[in-house]
Amino acid sequence: MTVKTIILAAGQGTRMRSAQPKVLHKLANRSLLQHVYDTSKRIDGNEIIIIYGHGGERVKQTLSRLDVQWIEQKEQLGTGHAVLQADSLMENEDTVLILYGDVPLLSKQSIDSLLANVSQQTIALLTVNLDDPTGYGRIIRDTSGSVLKIVEQKDATQQELQINEVNTGILAVRGEQLKSWVRRLDNSNAQQEFYLTDVIEMAVNDGVKVKTSQPETIDEVLGINNRKQLSHLERVYQSSQADRLMEVGVTLLDPARVDCRGTFTALGQDISVDINVIFEGDNSIGNNVIIGANSIINNSIIADDVEILANCIIDNAVVGAGSRIGPFARLRPQAELSEQVHIGNFVEIKKSTVAKGSKINHLSYIGDATIGSKVNIGAGTITCNYDGVNKFRTVIEDGAFIGSDTQLIAPVTVGKNATIGAGSTITKNTPDEQLTLTRSRQMSIQSWQRPVKKEQ
Repeated sequence: MTVKTIILAAGQGTRMRSAQPKVLHKLANRSLLQHVYDTSKRIDGNEIIIIYGHGGERVKQTLSRLDVQWIEQKEQLGTGHAVLQADSLMENEDTVLILYGDVPLLSKQSIDSLLANVSQQTIALLTVNLDDPTGYGRIIRDTSGSVLKIVEQKDATQQELQINEVNTGILAVRGEQLKSWVRRLDNSNAQQEFYLTDVIEMAVNDGVKVKTSQPETIDEVLGINNRKQLSHLERVYQSSQADRLMEVGVTLLDPARVDCRGTFTALGQDISVDINVIFEGDNSIGNNVIIGANSIINNSIIADDVEILANCIIDNAVVGAGSRIGPFARLRPQAELSEQVHIGNFVEIKKSTVAKGSKINHLSYIGDATIGSKVNIGAGTITCNYDGVNKFRTVIEDGAFIGSDTQLIAPVTVGKNATIGAGSTITKNTPDEQLTLTRSRQMSIQSWQRPVKKEQ
């Protein structure tokens, strides 16, 4: 079976009150449209078509990496008109799936159930029962329970408005049939739009049975039209992510206060995560890892037996086994720590490697550096790697001791087992095994007097 998925993403989203196209607003750090695309991409043999309109060029530019065919709906004349734009891309034998770019949480399972209902004699429709169906098209059935048609809210009678089974807009149908029906749509309705929902009544009139299915949860089929709805689905999504983490053995000290905005390549055993931790990108976390409160882990590899204390940022970095990070530490991209490395409070590391057993415990910046094993770097140390135009590398060899408040002016190498005296500014390579320091002579001036403010 060849599936052609048409994602309708041309709406303006005026209720979002934003200059940004609605489908580019983010849920869990991915655009709404990206969520829909990612789910539909999991369907075997699927080809994806996106119908865009308002802000279309921005949508295309932002999501240009997507493997789709883009079609512009130049005039927004309704959902039926939007689908008609893809007429030339639909083959008679295709199963055409209609999805919406602002319905981000529809599951693959619900789509599979829908597609299973499609045949030459049937059209598949996803419906849902709502306590408050206001705003949705109602499903009209005959006395035997067969679907007759869908009536939109503005066109419904008072009796029809009492129906709580509603249309989600999500359907699947044979290409030959869909092309025939959308070509025959008219806009004789309250909104003067070409409703895609009218194909349901056309199918019934042509002797095609409408088979319905429902999602596991109502939230799967909720669309986003305003910030409140976006916030609601963000929490729904994060709750489901927390459940998945706990199901595979991760301890979340408060599941309601952990956000997962990415994926995991690997998750070990006995991971403990404190409150307000955010996971972004694709992370790998080993066994016996403790992550403290208010930390952000992004696109990083955390090995076994690592402790990340509170308020740390680990961004595109590697943390070796048995290491301890923080509190208030920042590992920037290309920071690679080996085993048993200690990075303390208010330490920032960027584009540097730190070998086994080294310690940088206080108030230091290490950038563009190669740090050997069992190095001890004192408080307030800075690798001065940037001259305003170019960046240079600092090398600190095994066993070196860097005294507090030291500036290492790159390019420079500190020798093996060398010691740098506190308060030094190092501009040249230093020899192995020796003490190197640069200091002005300390003086005390006996005759000096502290200035006193003169009276006016």
